[in-house]
Amino acid sequence: MSTTSTLQTVESGEIKDRIARFHKVQEGIVGQIHNVIVGQDEVIEQVLIGLFVGGHCLITGLPGTAKTLLVRTIGNILGLEFKRIQFTPDLMPSDITGTDIIEEDQVTGKRNWTFVPGPIFSNILLADEINRTPPKTQSALLEAMQEHTCTVRGNNYKIQEPFFVLATQNPIELEGTYPLPEAQLDRFIFNVMLDYLSADDEMAVLGLTTTSHKSTVVAVTNPDEIIDFQALVRMVPIAEDVARYAVSIVRATRATDVSAPDFVKKYVNFGGSVRAAQSLVLAAKARALMQKRVHVTYDDIAALVRPILRHRILLNFQAESDKLTQDDILKKLLDHIPRPKA
Repeated sequence: MSTTSTLQTVESGEIKDRIARFHKVQEGIVGQIHNVIVGQDEVIEQVLIGLFVGGHCLITGLPGTAKTLLVRTIGNILGLEFKRIQFTPDLMPSDITGTDIIEEDQVTGKRNWTFVPGPIFSNILLADEINRTPPKTQSALLEAMQEHTCTVRGNNYKIQEPFFVLATQNPIELEGTYPLPEAQLDRFIFNVMLDYLSADDEMAVLGLTTTSHKSTVVAVTNPDEIIDFQALVRMVPIAEDVARYAVSIVRATRATDVSAPDFVKKYVNFGGSVRAAQSLVLAAKARALMQKRVHVTYDDIAALVRPILRHRILLNFQAESDKLTQDDILKKLLDHIPRPKA
């Protein structure tokens, strides 16, 4: 893999202006989010990385942890068309994709099929509590998330760019939830874990929400800029040894791989796919640029291993019996795989 890139080899003012604009918009987005959301800096960083690489994010957390509020706020700040679907057990695939209806011409009396687009035709789709609907309905998002198209009655419709699915879910142990199919989980670049706030942050939330204070946000960017930022991120260089470090981590999650350590072979049924390695490298590029660097480091890779891989590895009964989670396995994996010497 080449370690050179336009960001390093071209000293044009245009590239510098694009990078400066990227940082200005990034700071503006974070500042606007904090007008509404208290704390959760790591969560915000991961969601923004997903947006800057054109990926979809799954946000997992208990009720009342501001999952929906975070996504709605980001939609307003980005100046994108925002739509929301409340996933319920009786939701049908056509409620997501749209459907064809028969319309009659009042003059000629002729009847024609007319496509009525569903909420999936937007820039940001909030799939709220996605795991409260059965897998049949969840799978209606598969084509859109991968191909950015939607097929209804044999007709293929293009979804306008940029397109992001930001899905929220409750922990699967809660009553009335359905685990997402593995094929759909793999299409989310991140599984972001939204935890409880600190005591000081909870006090700040009370000050914002139990008084007459009204939090407002303004759009700081537009769809064309988001698409340009996605192209800019892909221009960030990554050294071959750093990329190989990312690949070695993903391959080590597969129990059938020769590089897998014994604890992976003991506890893991299925590991990360090639898409996991792609996501890890792309997200690391975005993180590097967000931290005002034009090269990827080992720290970028290591910092993103858990949110990118935790939903892509399937543990066996032995891991459940020993009360181990995906994060536990990934932490041991990071300790097990040494970083190449610089």
